[in-house]
Amino acid sequence: MPHPAIICKKYTILVHRWMGVFFCVLFAAWFASGIVMMYWDFPQVLPEDRWRKSPTLEASEIRISPAEAYRRLNTAEAPDRVSVYTLLDRRPVYRFAFRGNVEVVTADTGERIADVPRETGLRIAAAWTGQDPAGARVDLVRGLDQWTVQSNVRRQLPFWKTTFPDGEEVYVSRATGEVAQHTTRGSRIGAYCGAIPHWLYFSALRRHTFAWRSMVIWLSALGVLMNLFGLVVGVWMYSPAKKYRLRSGASSIPYDGQKHWHTLLGLVFGLFAFTWVLSGMFSMNPLAWSPGSAPDSPAKALRGPKWNSDAFPAASPAQALQQLPPEFKVKELRLTFAGGQPAYLAVEDLGRSRLIPAAATGELPSESIDPEKMRRLMAIASRPHAIVESRLVTAYEPYYIDRHHRKPLPALFVRLNDAEQSIYYIDLKTGQVVESYDARSRAERWLYHGLHSLDLPWLYRNRPAWDVTVLTLMLGGTALCVTSVVIGYRRARRKVRGLIRRQW
Repeated sequence: MPHPAIICKKYTILVHRWMGVFFCVLFAAWFASGIVMMYWDFPQVLPEDRWRKSPTLEASEIRISPAEAYRRLNTAEAPDRVSVYTLLDRRPVYRFAFRGNVEVVTADTGERIADVPRETGLRIAAAWTGQDPAGARVDLVRGLDQWTVQSNVRRQLPFWKTTFPDGEEVYVSRATGEVAQHTTRGSRIGAYCGAIPHWLYFSALRRHTFAWRSMVIWLSALGVLMNLFGLVVGVWMYSPAKKYRLRSGASSIPYDGQKHWHTLLGLVFGLFAFTWVLSGMFSMNPLAWSPGSAPDSPAKALRGPKWNSDAFPAASPAQALQQLPPEFKVKELRLTFAGGQPAYLAVEDLGRSRLIPAAATGELPSESIDPEKMRRLMAIASRPHAIVESRLVTAYEPYYIDRHHRKPLPALFVRLNDAEQSIYYIDLKTGQVVESYDARSRAERWLYHGLHSLDLPWLYRNRPAWDVTVLTLMLGGTALCVTSVVIGYRRARRKVRGLIRRQW
């Protein structure tokens, strides 16, 4: 009877071999699409896109108070966020974002927008792209398609979809008049080669969130096992003494041809492939293992109470805008709380904003909150815990990093003396918590982002060091998977031919 170790080795090789046959194409697609995603993401409309394309908000056009606009909604639910901006058809509006939907009320007449006409949707799309609307085609999209499957986009259905001759497509929400999605031929090609195969973002699957999430988790888990078995087999088979005798001579690997290259590439890049698939699985939070972030009570205290119109009686949005210099072109005015006090946040562009107190305090608009004042506010918000460390963050660091440079700087770092050793990064422009971690979520940060994106500050600061490092590893992983595809195809072909011969 064979020794148990030999049996274990035999079946480990067998399981890895046949799992490779079934998963080789998926893994090759994951690696190749990951290279594309380094530079091309899934199309989306970002806040800065809206700011740069929106007309300047004019104080003289705002004639309805926030309280009156809210009353027009006939709801008792408090909105999560409220802002004023100008639609692309040059009408100022109040935007009330609730948990499940968005409501818009015009700021000049108080009209509730609920059904944007086709002609208005076309005008907005043309203004967004700067193209002539004459040659465009407008379709009403009532259900999800490939470019509207994201949760923040799908809740704005239905859409007026405008297609221009050059391939640009703009989705305007029929319910709000907002541009919810914008794609070009190039961005769609990038998504088909990158995000869609990488995230399994095929619309027929992604529209069913539970099924999509389950499939990604199970495929990733099986991929982790396949990769782990492959690493074990590679270490078992490798012989530094070159004990294997092949036609080409002595070898450390008992194979030649594609199997030789597969084993060699697996020994070099297999561990990275394993960590990438493992961290990709962690991103889906299997078994709800992720703790999320640090305790939310300090962040809630800084956000202030639920929005209500009574918090903004002293200064109307128009009066707030009049306090700003004429060269500051406001694209969005948020009705918010800073340090627990009602305030207007006037935004011109990414990183350019002014904070205007809503109460009659006599304070002038400011670019940011004084760090020492913010520290005192955080100390109050964190009770009964105390601050044990605070400092000004002026550059990205391991727990506060953004490859696209969208996270605000400077920020205030705060560490508490609670049991979780919670840390917080606070945006000094808004007085709100941007990032937070406890002991477990710090581990999650490395298990997902650290392993999956290699988002190490020193690599990002010294680009193209990050590009060269990640590209080298990704190309190695892709080559490993290509050898798997060749080996898997040959094995499957032999099996099929054998079955056919036995059948006939």
